[in-house]
Amino acid sequence: MAVDYNQVGWFEIPVSDIKRAKGFYEYVFGVTLDEQEMGELKMAWFPMKEDEIGAPGSLVKGEGYMPSDKGTLVYFTSADIEEACRKAVEKGGRVLQEKSSIGEYGFVAMLVDSEGNTIGLHSRA
Repeated sequence: MAVDYNQVGWFEIPVSDIKRAKGFYEYVFGVTLDEQEMGELKMAWFPMKEDEIGAPGSLVKGEGYMPSDKGTLVYFTSADIEEACRKAVEKGGRVLQEKSSIGEYGFVAMLVDSEGNTIGLHSRA
């Protein structure tokens, strides 16, 4: 059965220190995350636009949320992968894989964020 929507509807990235993680992602991607509390969870939501490409998501600190470099991998769209990698290192992250070509689909890189999660970067250019 074919679907006419993006399968991923929401993502959550576990964090140990919500302020540090928020600072990391805001600096690396040049965005402002919106802090929220949902019951016992502390969250920092990524900017989102209704009816646009991509899935919205959040950083989450709470019981049962443990940062890890294993498991689900989230790829962030990046206009400048080299710059994002440089900024990630400045904010306590590290580069696992430098920018590399994936042919006609663009370029990717892999990082470890300030909390120990592995994330991917993707760019068409």
